[in-house]
Amino acid sequence: MAGVIPAPGRLALWWRATRPYSLTAAVTPVVAGTAAAARDGHFDPFIFLAALGGAVTIQAGTNMVNDYYDFARGVDTGASVGPGGLIQHGLLSSGAVLAGGLLLFAAGSALGLWLVAVAGWPVLVAGILSVLAGYAYTGGPLPLGYIGLGDLVVFIFMGPVIVLGAYFVQARALGASAWWVSLPMAALVTAVLVVNNLRDIDADARSGKRTFATLIGERATRTEYIALVVLAYAALAAGVVYRGLPPLALAGLLTAPAAVALCRRIGRDVDPVALTEALRGTARLHQRTGLLVAAALLLPGPR
Repeated sequence: MAGVIPAPGRLALWWRATRPYSLTAAVTPVVAGTAAAARDGHFDPFIFLAALGGAVTIQAGTNMVNDYYDFARGVDTGASVGPGGLIQHGLLSSGAVLAGGLLLFAAGSALGLWLVAVAGWPVLVAGILSVLAGYAYTGGPLPLGYIGLGDLVVFIFMGPVIVLGAYFVQARALGASAWWVSLPMAALVTAVLVVNNLRDIDADARSGKRTFATLIGERATRTEYIALVVLAYAALAAGVVYRGLPPLALAGLLTAPAAVALCRRIGRDVDPVALTEALRGTARLHQRTGLLVAAALLLPGPR
């Protein structure tokens, strides 16, 4: 019948439930960490694919578990601006979303166990902690994202843990370049969360969800965003100055004009829709900066 929009298929709904647009937050640091290892002479494509698959499935599982618990705790409703809504609008049951998230955790863990066999027990420790952090972000008796610890968790696990993990499974050691790469990755991915929490600050406060933004207030949250962006570029420059990164890594600074524009938007925008656009822009900033640095690491040149 003309003018009727068909309902999305089941597969499309599950794909949407993983929040695919957000998965670059896992892909980019794995690529950057692997590029650092490759520059140091260590690269196995199968290990790279396993690390990438593990990181992506754990993040996708975290997204789905978060949607389940945010719904169960009454934080996400049909009026929410964020990416949820599948449960609220009856497109997927809450139990199915939780089961899907746990299944993705299992898939990521299976890939992680193969990497443990290849690279040893440190990978097991990092993998267990990553899965626990993903689940405990909104799940369990004391959800980390509900007590102001979400920013710290994201900074640690989506920065140093994932970048250094990608390097370690290739090189069986930790390199200086991976440490330096992890800092801008951590700062920018945390900035994505900060925008999200700034957008939802009023709704979260009403529902009792104590994000770091609700604890420090709107003005300080905007300052936090700018500080994280500055930290990202300062860490990149410092990595070059202290010879932890090659001079070509300064290519990451090419995204600085976009970062300045985003900081200005964050400083003035209050509309949730405008902040959602800023969130997506920050996710692109994280991705593009990470890929530029990764490309620089793979190019021949002075160390």
